[in-house]
Amino acid sequence: MAILEARDLTKSFGGVAAVSQVTLAVEENEIYSIIGPNGAGKSTLFNLLSGRLPCDQGRVFFKGAEITGMPPEQIVRMGMGRSFQVTNIFPRLTVFENIQSTVIFQQGKGLNLFAPAKAMAINETESILEMVGLLEKRNEAAGVLSAGDLKRLELGIVLATKPDLLLLDEPTCGMSPVETAATIDLIKRIAVETSITVLFTEHKMDVVFSISSHITVMNFGRVIATGSPEQIRADGQVQRVYFGEG
Repeated sequence: MAILEARDLTKSFGGVAAVSQVTLAVEENEIYSIIGPNGAGKSTLFNLLSGRLPCDQGRVFFKGAEITGMPPEQIVRMGMGRSFQVTNIFPRLTVFENIQSTVIFQQGKGLNLFAPAKAMAINETESILEMVGLLEKRNEAAGVLSAGDLKRLELGIVLATKPDLLLLDEPTCGMSPVETAATIDLIKRIAVETSITVLFTEHKMDVVFSISSHITVMNFGRVIATGSPEQIRADGQVQRVYFGEG
């Protein structure tokens, strides 16, 4: 069963088609990647899927229900979590407080002015910190974390919303090879342990082929190939357009 489906999605800016008639289906419990050169339309597609941009035409379905035109907060409540290329965290809060505040709001307790916030959601927060490997850094200010740990923290914040589908936009952007390998292992482990479906964009090809069960390749806003890693490796058009091979 497809947990996420896009049909003929199209979005233009000033007459330039950033996304043009993109159709894809992401099955439950798979790790699905969208790749392509800079300007291929990957991030715009993510914004269309998550409701952050309205599409000019096309339809989006999530868990069997149409979500075309829904606001992002409503889509999040339905179970779609999203991270970004530029990490979104609260730099002056501690690692623990960043996760805790999200858990509290997810539980619907954010408007309770009389609740002792520091004593709330302790177990849930610690569980997420342990899952993303940041429990030992719980008291550090988020703003001083390394690039790899910042991505781990953002991943923890998204997990605190209890998503069924996780959209990760360039999850290893700015990371060293060691941090990249650790992050990929983390994503794999979370996908297995929590049965979360993962859809991500990436430009590091070794990452894509090591983790993906399904790959869609975009160029100039259009899908040029979709298939297994083996099929994408062997696709002549992908080699010419993406890898620069004759």
